[in-house]
Amino acid sequence: MISPLAYADSLRIGSVDFVSPDEIKALLDIEAPTDVALNAGVPRPFPRVNSYVLLPSDSGFLVAQIEWITIERSQYPKRKGMQDFGVIDLPYPLRKMSLNPLGVLKEHEINAKGDCRYAFSRGIEVYPTVGDPVLLPSQTQLKAIVESGENRRVNIGISPLAGNAVVSVDPDRLFGRHLAVLGNTGSGKSCSVAGIIRWSIEAAKQQKTSNTAHGQEDSRAVNTSVNTRFIILDPNGEYSEAFSGLENVRIFAVEASKEQNVNQLHVPLWFWNSAEWSAFTQASSRAQRPTLIQALRSVRDGQLESGATPSHDMRKYLRTIVSLVGIEMTKGTPWTGQGPTKGFKERLVNWESALTENDSFSPTEKHALTDLKQKFIDFLNSNLSNNENWPLYSKESTDLLFTEIKKAHSVFGGSDNDVLPIDADIPRPFSGDQLLRSIEANAELMGTTEYTETMLMRIRTLLSDSRLKTIITGNPDLSLDQWLNDYICESNSSEGSVTVIDLSLVPAEVIHIITAVIARMTLEALQRYRRINNGETLPTTIVMEEAHTFIKRYQNNSEETSASSMCTQVFEKIAREGRKFGLGLMLSSQRPSELSPTVLSQCNTFLLHRISNDRDQELVSKLVPDNLRGLLRELPSLPSRNAILLGWASELPVMVQMNYLKKEHQPKSNDPEYWDIWTGKVKRSADWKTIADDWQQINHNAGESETFDDDDDKNDNNDDDYLPF
Repeated sequence: MISPLAYADSLRIGSVDFVSPDEIKALLDIEAPTDVALNAGVPRPFPRVNSYVLLPSDSGFLVAQIEWITIERSQYPKRKGMQDFGVIDLPYPLRKMSLNPLGVLKEHEINAKGDCRYAFSRGIEVYPTVGDPVLLPSQTQLKAIVESGENRRVNIGISPLAGNAVVSVDPDRLFGRHLAVLGNTGSGKSCSVAGIIRWSIEAAKQQKTSNTAHGQEDSRAVNTSVNTRFIILDPNGEYSEAFSGLENVRIFAVEASKEQNVNQLHVPLWFWNSAEWSAFTQASSRAQRPTLIQALRSVRDGQLESGATPSHDMRKYLRTIVSLVGIEMTKGTPWTGQGPTKGFKERLVNWESALTENDSFSPTEKHALTDLKQKFIDFLNSNLSNNENWPLYSKESTDLLFTEIKKAHSVFGGSDNDVLPIDADIPRPFSGDQLLRSIEANAELMGTTEYTETMLMRIRTLLSDSRLKTIITGNPDLSLDQWLNDYICESNSSEGSVTVIDLSLVPAEVIHIITAVIARMTLEALQRYRRINNGETLPTTIVMEEAHTFIKRYQNNSEETSASSMCTQVFEKIAREGRKFGLGLMLSSQRPSELSPTVLSQCNTFLLHRISNDRDQELVSKLVPDNLRGLLRELPSLPSRNAILLGWASELPVMVQMNYLKKEHQPKSNDPEYWDIWTGKVKRSADWKTIADDWQQINHNAGESETFDDDDDKNDNNDDDYLPF
């Protein structure tokens, strides 16, 4: 039986030659293995770049990773027991390697068989000194290094450089602080995304089954559904079949299909907030955006009121005037001659002309309206400037007019709380036609009619696009709670879901808006969940494929926000704040250099597949500490399925060969089969007539092409029947 000292000496492979805080250099002994090490108990390739070695220390073993290996010419050979000081040997090549210190491996416990267990922890307590031995880790030590950490619940692969040790992760760390899966096309990136989701769900199901079965006599009665929530935003339509076999998988697409179990995608236009409407319409910040926001306030506010009468309409009209005059007074424009004062007179004239009496008004209301019209006339005559195109009004006269408007508003049943502007972003239902009329009416009130035509034209184009109607107006009966039930998870249920949203056929002009709305609605729903449930969270993960398209780096030097940059800002907010509300991000991208730096910096775990582009490599290298950048030099040569896992979810950077994902569960991201199709091995032909009819939306069953539905415009001739508010 070999003694412990002899066994330790048999694992020696060299000695420390140089020490610094971020690098250790070692000279390999001549007797050290040259390609395969047998002294560790099992055959193991050595030396290999990115494999591990140990350096004994007072607190255990310092774990280091090999960064590079070279040959150094030495004047004298260093062979144990063969030194002859009377003979001068010829120069002899010695192998030298550079090591990156990672952490400390300590003896954790000894089991009943006398076997020692180890525990790895990051950080260096004591550095070695020159001359200290360098050891090859045993199989037990090697697995302890890679399989370190607590709550390693999800098995994602093995580490070929660590004796095929199992690589597992803690899902709380993996999803709770955001994960980025980066790599070139064809490197296995999409399979890793689908695999991590599937393996996480299966691991949770197995654990739940085990926990429940221990407390039941009949384990067959166990409910295996797990309370997981994944929302996959899929711009290429790759994941429609990737999660087959799992419970509660919901697929939404532009075109529904009962045969394929695909539901109709609905993102109602009344979900859109003011920022998303502004980005879509490209509303200017000076005239169009204030008008749009005021119109959204009006149209959302009107949905809670019923039984409209002429008196009710007049109250709403007076309330709008109070709000607009209040805004003018806050700016000080009526008496300073700055800002929109030039149009203030015209707006006053328009407001006064709309103060028309109705026979249904009470005597008190008629009297208040008559007094208010006179106050308008008096105010218009109180001009302090001789320039009729740029009138100035005194603060005293403006205050008096404001008081009279509020008094008339009160007579018609209004109050101060009624005047408070409603949030323009509250998701209350309205139709596209109602929004158009509200914009036109508010533009007239605010004197911005001449500036809103282009904005109105963009909205009309949106509403008339038959490709979008099914998405934004296809289900007028859809409620907010039903949408949350369908897209996040069912109400009052402990069963989670996997929601795949196929965005492949969403028109390019609105795909960023649709994506942003879905992501923002998910975040805001979870924010309110936490507030209502006393700080508890509902863990949910948004998976964003082709993230470089939707979370793109942008220049924030423009007054107008484009749809692309607005979408990025939504994900930046999720990256910064989502963790507090239980919302994690899982990004997949082949161009990390194009991603938003804000989002990328908030990702704490990275799974790096093969990356060839030099700009992408440079960016990725900045994500890891200086002493670990040597590990990333292997990125351009990584084979498919292989990746480097580093960050919060891994105790140390590790090369991992991802688990094999069955072909039927792989996303549809295979390379085109050019040769097989060329040679006829795979039959392929095209029916362009069918494609053209689908593209042009020709309905053969009806015998004619589909026409745009003009129902939304039927009430356009009744514009005179309502007061503008």
